[in-house]
Amino acid sequence: MRAESHAVAVAAQPLRYDEVVVGGLKTACLSRGGLVRVMVEDCLAARGNARRLPRLVFTTNGHSIAMAATDPDFRRHLDAADLLHADGQPAVFASRFTRTPIPERTATTDFIHDAAKAAQGASLRFYLLGATEEINARASWELMRLYPDLQIVGRRNGYFAPSDESAICDRINASGADVVWVGLGVPKEMAFSVRNKHRLNAGWIVTCGGCFNFLAGDYARAPQWMQAAGVEWLHRLLREPKRLFLRYAVTNPMALFLLLTRTHSLPRGRAPEAVLAPEVP
Repeated sequence: MRAESHAVAVAAQPLRYDEVVVGGLKTACLSRGGLVRVMVEDCLAARGNARRLPRLVFTTNGHSIAMAATDPDFRRHLDAADLLHADGQPAVFASRFTRTPIPERTATTDFIHDAAKAAQGASLRFYLLGATEEINARASWELMRLYPDLQIVGRRNGYFAPSDESAICDRINASGADVVWVGLGVPKEMAFSVRNKHRLNAGWIVTCGGCFNFLAGDYARAPQWMQAAGVEWLHRLLREPKRLFLRYAVTNPMALFLLLTRTHSLPRGRAPEAVLAPEVP
């Protein structure tokens, strides 16, 4: 009870944060701890407020920056996000040439652990959507093993038809989830999140790519020095050269160009604003 009361007290003082345009995408200048605090604030504020829509939380990295410049639909989905955070280290490097640098990388594979720790204290409830049934189940079990007080109130694999989405959203709402982790892969997970934002009652809908695979132990993280140097992509390429060579050969040069030419500061002091559903006459 004390932990939840503390979380409510923290939420009473909303965290203000700057944003910076990195590679053409407006990105939050938040540390991992700051991102966690925003999550707790948003989710607690959403409880009991039927008009407050979920906040869409997506990531920026070299791949998404390059895709946004060439795929209008994907760019439209990213523009619909309420918060973009820096999943890639190159975005952090580029932001250092502005007056509002991003404090650190908020890789989703790290952030889900930060979020789980905070969720235990604030009694936030998770729902895991995506990956295969086996991977989804193993990821859920691993989170519960690591964080015994974490409430995972539902999960579902990522293999379904568009016609199933309404029923899936109903199940998520019935679970009482505060944070919905959507791991359907890029760009499908962004499209799903935007399309179903108005159907869901959660505080956050956060895309997480292959995060469930990392939790399940199927994917290995790059060594720390590669993560710090911004070349984690090279580790992935060496692991899956046939699948990833063409992608990186195209997206890496484009992302580098965009990071160098479309990165600049924005006015300071922007704060997250509640997104409300329209009132029913």
